[in-house]
Amino acid sequence: MAMKMRLRLPCIRTLLAPQQRRHNSAYNARWLSDQKTRLGRLFFHGCTAAEVDEAGQILQDMTREWRRYIAGAEGYLISAERRGLYRLPVAWGDMRSESADEADEGRVRHVCHVNNVTYNRWAESARINWAWNLAKHVDPANNTRWSDLWTPRGLGLILRSINVDYKFPMEYPDKVTVYHKLGKIKDDSFGLDVIILSEKHQRVAARCLEDIVVYNYKPSDPTKKPGKAPIPGWMRDVFEETMQQQKEAAKAATNEMRKIGKRIDSVESRVLVRKEM
Repeated sequence: MAMKMRLRLPCIRTLLAPQQRRHNSAYNARWLSDQKTRLGRLFFHGCTAAEVDEAGQILQDMTREWRRYIAGAEGYLISAERRGLYRLPVAWGDMRSESADEADEGRVRHVCHVNNVTYNRWAESARINWAWNLAKHVDPANNTRWSDLWTPRGLGLILRSINVDYKFPMEYPDKVTVYHKLGKIKDDSFGLDVIILSEKHQRVAARCLEDIVVYNYKPSDPTKKPGKAPIPGWMRDVFEETMQQQKEAAKAATNEMRKIGKRIDSVESRVLVRKEM
């Protein structure tokens, strides 16, 4: 007789220490869905043709720039020259299948969602592209140095740890977009925040926290063994510039979100004072 598995859903949720949730605490993760709800309430209440056009334009603007309002508002750089993965299709093979009892019905149903390991793979692929983007678009003068970081030729970057905070179970079909953001920079290591977005649901599917160590595979001094090395000046300069750009991106996105909020306020002030149409 087959054994039934009793699961609590969502089964991929994990609890992480507070320091692993270091994204911008001032940012409301539900802002986008809240604004869509506000607009939907206006349509339900009843609008004039002009008000429908106005609300529709606001909704169109939010839909076009949603990644900016979710990721950009936290300081992620989302331009084509910075993104790690963009609208990568979720494959059927990325998923895993489990069985769960239907509550109070005595039936078994199959629960399919993206395998937890797949999120790590997405983060890793995006991290490599993040470094390639630095080499190609941000610091082309040191292109070779950046490119060599993923080889044992000299200085390299090693992933010391990765923690994943799963927000909801992604399913096929969907597409995924991944961005990296610089975190705390130390003498010989630095942190990277990762945000994994579901294109289908326009929301955060997972967050990762990566700890990266600078490692010297071939010290110039023959008396020294391979090991951790200080972050070189050329790399630190790019990091400092990137940190400033992250702050500016968050500020710009936040200002745009305020403007959208005011636009919705304006429509609400005209629509909700009337009786339902």
